[in-house]
Amino acid sequence: MDTRTGLPVVGMVGGGQLARMTHQAAIALGQSLRVLSESPDDSAALVAADVRIGTHTDLAALREFAKGCDAVTFDHEHVPTGHIAVLAAEGVKIYPGAEAIVFAQDKQRMRERLTDLGAPVPLWRPVSSVSDISDFAAMVAANRAAKRATAGAAQQGSPAQRIGTGEAGAEDTGWPVVAKAVRGGYDGRGVWMLDGPQAAEELVVSGTPLIVEERVPLRRELAALVARSPFGQVAAYPVVETVQKDGICVEVLAPAPGLSEERALEAQQLAIDLANALGVVGLLAVELFETEAGIVVNELAMRPHNSGHWTIEGARTSQFEQHLRAVLDYPMGETSLTAPAVVMANVLGGQPGGMSIDERMHHLFASDPGARVHLYGKQIRPGRKIGHVTVLGDDMNEVRARAVRAAKWLQEGE
Repeated sequence: MDTRTGLPVVGMVGGGQLARMTHQAAIALGQSLRVLSESPDDSAALVAADVRIGTHTDLAALREFAKGCDAVTFDHEHVPTGHIAVLAAEGVKIYPGAEAIVFAQDKQRMRERLTDLGAPVPLWRPVSSVSDISDFAAMVAANRAAKRATAGAAQQGSPAQRIGTGEAGAEDTGWPVVAKAVRGGYDGRGVWMLDGPQAAEELVVSGTPLIVEERVPLRRELAALVARSPFGQVAAYPVVETVQKDGICVEVLAPAPGLSEERALEAQQLAIDLANALGVVGLLAVELFETEAGIVVNELAMRPHNSGHWTIEGARTSQFEQHLRAVLDYPMGETSLTAPAVVMANVLGGQPGGMSIDERMHHLFASDPGARVHLYGKQIRPGRKIGHVTVLGDDMNEVRARAVRAAKWLQEGE
């Protein structure tokens, strides 16, 4: 406990924007958030009072950081599981634990566990050679052919009922396939769309441990966000639609437009079941593909997540406060929307030059006083996430247009 306040001290490993926004939530709860940051110029280090400088791969630094913390958590998933296990064995309350977070660190382990649990996942396989990838593409093609035959028998071969990524009647080779680095990928990094053996060969020679997955014929991407406490209480947020561009999330629409109540409940229940089965404590974001046949799990994240930034203004309890409640074993907060339509748009760094970000803020607030801006204190680089804008209202189309306009203005100044 912090002797000055009599309230808990939470330590967050990582000094990025997630720690910065968690610090914001901790203030309202009267808590002291301690941050382990690699640099005093990191997003959270610029605003938090209790900042320790160190790296997440240094066990000695983690041990020293954890002293005096009532709970330790993360703003990223890159802390070695061995270090997490050591700290837990030494009595540190560290969430999520090593046995859970490994499934957010290692895509092969994640796919294996989800498959064992019977969760909906794409066809996938670990690979180490071009022939492995080619064999997988052939398996995908054979699987689709079997589905077409089954559908043809049931529907008298109607072309409109055929399943696959190509046109009805076209030869299906199983390509393209999606290759993913087993560890380390995020925001479009570590993911490759392979359209044939030559592209596979160029990737395999890099020596990166890989899995490959079937390219899912998705309608759109969704995210289901839940929080779970050590006691076992779980709170689920409304399912959202996420919009990706070049592998980076650029918009989040809450609630997901046009999503049936049945499918929304299915996605929430899936996220709850995974949180329980994997023993997650804190936030769990389940990134989903929505297909004609149903939902498919894409990725897992065990921390506050970009798909939940809208909750700061758009939900009764933000994901950042909820994460703190969870790791401290407080009862969960209410997750309902504060408006019928909420849209979050990421602000990406633009090209240098032109009017300053401060000038752009002046103009934005003059033109749209209702836009809520969060800047992360980052140095601006083209394409880098430097902040986000949230807009609330009654009409999703109007709210979305305002959010996109505001983010574009902050990025480009025009």
